[in-house]
Amino acid sequence: MSRIKDKLRNKQLALGTWLMIGNPAVAEIIAGEGFDFISVDMEHTTINVDTFYQLALAAKGSGCDLLARLPSCDLVLAKQVLDMGAAGIIVPSVNSPAEAAQSVAIARFPPAGVRGASLCRATGFGSNFSGYYEGHNREVVVVVMLEHIAAVRQAAAILATPGIDAALIGPYDLSASMGLPGQLDHPDVLAAQQQVLDACLRQNVAAGIHLVQADAGSVRKRMEQGFRFIAGGIDTLFIREGCRQVLKAREGN
Repeated sequence: MSRIKDKLRNKQLALGTWLMIGNPAVAEIIAGEGFDFISVDMEHTTINVDTFYQLALAAKGSGCDLLARLPSCDLVLAKQVLDMGAAGIIVPSVNSPAEAAQSVAIARFPPAGVRGASLCRATGFGSNFSGYYEGHNREVVVVVMLEHIAAVRQAAAILATPGIDAALIGPYDLSASMGLPGQLDHPDVLAAQQQVLDACLRQNVAAGIHLVQADAGSVRKRMEQGFRFIAGGIDTLFIREGCRQVLKAREGN
């Protein structure tokens, strides 16, 4: 059972972070710090299936689940990352119930879905094929990203789709779709986020958000609002902010 799936079933917080650097050492360090999950960004980076495989090996045994944020609702890529050991997928730009249904289908084996079966890494290269196949549809994590105002307007219908574990707000894309790029605190953007949160609560789907600039206070605030699937920070920003903390020593000299 994945850590995320267990926590979401029990209405607990699943707290993770975002990885854009396709280096196994970075994944190993972050996975060892106690996050529930790492979202590996395959949409806005050069990370491919081979790189994802190396990241999965680096995180093995840490107890931290790897999720693959796909570049699109891609059947082939979803199959490949799940074969490599991903606990689930994050599908971007889900704007309709039909797209939500397809997102669930590409993550599941027939008859509930369309994922192909093989003697892959996830099955222990065949040694646990029966056990993996039997439990996969129950344990795989499917997260849909609602990151466009069109998705907000159909949030209730999208989240009524069976098999969705969490809905993740993409704040930058959402603001851009509203003609307010990067204005994350604009009242209209916050109102749209609230609409998604309300729809999640009504449909019993975990509400999620990516806090790009994250700290303990911002995470707690979102938890109090009702969010239970939170990605805090990005590996690139962790490095940059660490550098800036050291460089503050030169200030005033």
